Amino acid sequence: MQFDLTPEETMIRGAVRDFAEGVVAPGASERDETGNVPFDIMQQMGALGFFGIPFSEEWGGSGANTVSYALAVEEIGRVDASLGLGFAAHVSLGCSPVYYFGTPEQKRTFLEPAIRAEYLAAFGLTEPEAGSDAGGTQSRAERVGDTYRLNGTKIYITNAGHAGYIVATARTSSDSRRISAFIVPRHTQGVTVRCDYKKMGMRSSETCEIHLDDVTIPQQNLLGKENKGFHQFLDILDGGRISIGALSVGVAQASLEASLTYAQQRRQFGKTLSQFQAIQFKLADMAMEVELARTMVLKAAWLKDQGRPYAKEAAMAKLFASEVAMRTASEAVQIHGGAGYLHDFPVERYMRDAKLLVIGEGTSEIQRLVIARYLLEDHPV
Repeated sequence: MQFDLTPEETMIRGAVRDFAEGVVAPGASERDETGNVPFDIMQQMGALGFFGIPFSEEWGGSGANTVSYALAVEEIGRVDASLGLGFAAHVSLGCSPVYYFGTPEQKRTFLEPAIRAEYLAAFGLTEPEAGSDAGGTQSRAERVGDTYRLNGTKIYITNAGHAGYIVATARTSSDSRRISAFIVPRHTQGVTVRCDYKKMGMRSSETCEIHLDDVTIPQQNLLGKENKGFHQFLDILDGGRISIGALSVGVAQASLEASLTYAQQRRQFGKTLSQFQAIQFKLADMAMEVELARTMVLKAAWLKDQGRPYAKEAAMAKLFASEVAMRTASEAVQIHGGAGYLHDFPVERYMRDAKLLVIGEGTSEIQRLVIARYLLEDHPV
């Protein structure tokens, strides 16, 4: 087994880390406080090729791989989880459906500008009555001649306010599983986007509600085949779990680094906190779990790059890494004591941000169901 990164993967990680520390980190705390979405920084990321890391050069990507992409998401998430979430949602949920299921014309029209960050891309799946039960989609798409008319509401959608298009799911028959996916240009008549949620964390990540009221789009905006949308978005979610796992590792790594720094500076009873065995044990456990989470995420990414089954491993990686992020952030606040409860130190932001990671892209409970399903399929009695 080879655990070393390739020279290209190492180079990409280094380039993203330099950008993260030099451009992203300085304003992260202020953006969290104001809720300002850093679209200008995301445009810089597009210009530098970050959004094209997992995509082929044919469609404007860099031709790298999923491992490189996971490393990039981790590095951005380590300094600003909100921006890391926008990055992951744009690439894994907004761009990937068009990349994997779109026609050449759809890729030229929608994907290439998104990779260049002329605009962001959003994935409209979650609805008021369809979250964990994604098959419970209530939005409808009615075929009218050579067009489709869409009606429905999508909630908790990342990047929609700056999106050039939204990949929206809708039922195309009375059967709840007969779902299709459509590319809906953001400024189509009948599309209304509101981005005014007040959130616990990930405050500078754009989270929106989308209303589709008699939205008419041409037949050529159907993504893939009609009634195949359910299986399409399950595939997309598998890949998305890798990116959320990577983002979780970034938050966990940041929590560990902040704790190491504070423990070596803060003095109590004439000694630094790092000299107390109780704190050393906390730091050791945090470091162990971060390393395990990172390894699981990169393994799932590597399996995807090899064209091998990876859905179970992606669910495991997302589940474990997100829960590690939550535990590590909580321990970081504990190590900081009263200071950790103040906005003056970043660990309180890490803890607020980490909570979304065990909810979004499939809750921890859903991940356990997914893993159990694969285990039972692999071990029939």
